[in-house]
Amino acid sequence: MIDFTWKLFSQTGNIETYLLLKELENESMEEKADQQEEPETSSANPDA
Repeated sequence: MIDFTWKLFSQTGNIETYLLLKELENESMEEKADQQEEPETSSANPDA
């Protein structure tokens, strides 16, 4: 989605498209940070 938004902005120069791109990038960074903060769970089955 980010690549598409960048391509659209680079072709049109539309500032709203650029702002959408930045919003998507920020959300992506926040999701990655949230995933790193969560403790990893083991996929091993303790009952096995």
